[in-house]
Amino acid sequence: MKTLREVPIGGDCKVVKLHGEGAVKRRIMDMGITKGVDIHVRKVAPFGDPVEVTVRGYELSLRKADAEMIEVE
Repeated sequence: MKTLREVPIGGDCKVVKLHGEGAVKRRIMDMGITKGVDIHVRKVAPFGDPVEVTVRGYELSLRKADAEMIEVE
């Protein structure tokens, strides 16, 4: 299992599954991250938090903990 947190800068991936429950999972889905969507990792802050990604044509910053809940291929 590979998570969004493990994708290198400049890498592309596709969402396989969202882990987490309740409000956390709902918030991630509301940001446009759903099963099958393509994600491009743009930047990672110096200490690894947050991670900036491009999803559905817009830039989005995710906490490291949220990025670890997103399983990708």
